[in-house]
Amino acid sequence: MTRTLSLAILALALAVAAPAEAEVKVQSYPVLKGAHPHDVAPDPAGGVVWYTAQRQGALGRLDPATGQVRHIPLGEDSRPHGVVVGPDGRVWITDGGLNAIVAVDPRTEAVTSYPLPSGRRNANLNTAAFDGAGVLWFTGQNGIYGRLDPKSGRMDVFDAPRGVGPYGIDATPTGDIWFVSLAGSYLGRVDRESGKVEVIDPPTADAGTRRVWSDSNGTLWISQWTAGQLARYDPKVRAWKEWKLPGDDPAAYSVYVDDRDKVWVSDFDANAMLRFDPATEAFEAFPIAREDAEVRQMLGRKGETWAAESGTDTLTVYRYE
Repeated sequence: MTRTLSLAILALALAVAAPAEAEVKVQSYPVLKGAHPHDVAPDPAGGVVWYTAQRQGALGRLDPATGQVRHIPLGEDSRPHGVVVGPDGRVWITDGGLNAIVAVDPRTEAVTSYPLPSGRRNANLNTAAFDGAGVLWFTGQNGIYGRLDPKSGRMDVFDAPRGVGPYGIDATPTGDIWFVSLAGSYLGRVDRESGKVEVIDPPTADAGTRRVWSDSNGTLWISQWTAGQLARYDPKVRAWKEWKLPGDDPAAYSVYVDDRDKVWVSDFDANAMLRFDPATEAFEAFPIAREDAEVRQMLGRKGETWAAESGTDTLTVYRYE
């Protein structure tokens, strides 16, 4: 089935299922050609939006007010993946090319690198999140997860359950750390003291758990790449629920929960962004005008959800009131 027909069926299904929502205004910003923006991180205080220019070894800086974009080089062989703004105001990057955690001071643009231990080469660093104590936790697809204390510079790296696969990671409002393994297809709860992980399997076997995000209540939302599903895990009652994305062959990549606790998912097959309302269990679709957008990560701030279109060298914001 063609993508055009698939999108038409998706739109028809959603028009029936989805209730009326507050208006969403969509605005897109081109970044430097060839940047391949992988992850995006708007400053929570407003203004600047950061992104990883994966194919150009740089941290990108967008001013949404003017559309101006510029790059901060991260070093030779850099291949940045994830990016978050830390509680210290610095921009923190998981850099697979450098095999290091990299921090950038937004005022001076000074770059500080924290290499992984020599015995942990080629970790394929993926994504990072800060816990409640200001410690940065990170994942590496080649079978590791770890933590870095920005104050002391101490880094600990652990072997992941089931080997390769650690991917998305997030912190709950209480500061607990959870990550998912794409190849291992599980959700993991990290004991922040010991570093040990409790493995929690979703109901669907080999679902391809790719990204995870917490809502305001500490409930975890997970994108299941292989299964084409959105999943929810409630740690309070240790219960799962899963929803198939609309369409014939959905591919759920990124997930983000906004400040209203609505859940956003990117669907590679439909080339669309979806917004899910947990109260009504209905999806709303926002088809992307540019072909092969490949939204690999989302993040946001009050009233805004930002998406990095790695396939089109574009950052797009979905604004709502």
